[in-house]
Amino acid sequence: QVQLVESGGRLVQAGGSLRLSCATSERTFSSYTLGWFRQAPGEEREFVAIISWTGGTPYYADSVKDRFTISRDNAKNTVYLQMNNLKPEDTAVYYCAAGSRGVVSSPSSYEYWGQGTQVTVSS
Repeated sequence: QVQLVESGGRLVQAGGSLRLSCATSERTFSSYTLGWFRQAPGEEREFVAIISWTGGTPYYADSVKDRFTISRDNAKNTVYLQMNNLKPEDTAVYYCAAGSRGVVSSPSSYEYWGQGTQVTVSS
């Protein structure tokens, strides 16, 4: 069974930084594309960043490019999202997801999801 466990969300001031973590099983880590998505209240879930199981070129939403970085730690079977220069509009529940359909940005293409971690950015 695929399990994804996120951590690291909290309240932070605008301009600050956070690092989110997503722990997975070894099988998940080595077989699936891993992504970060977010959902603000009243909004649809949206793509933030994704990285393939080979650790190739990551992809980012335009709204977070140059501020967020997705990375993998193969030894720990963990994927991270480093978030810098946070803005109030980054406030959302952030989800880690695993998918077997390649490097795609649509949330509907991801089969497995974590429980989410809340990020709140105050102005």
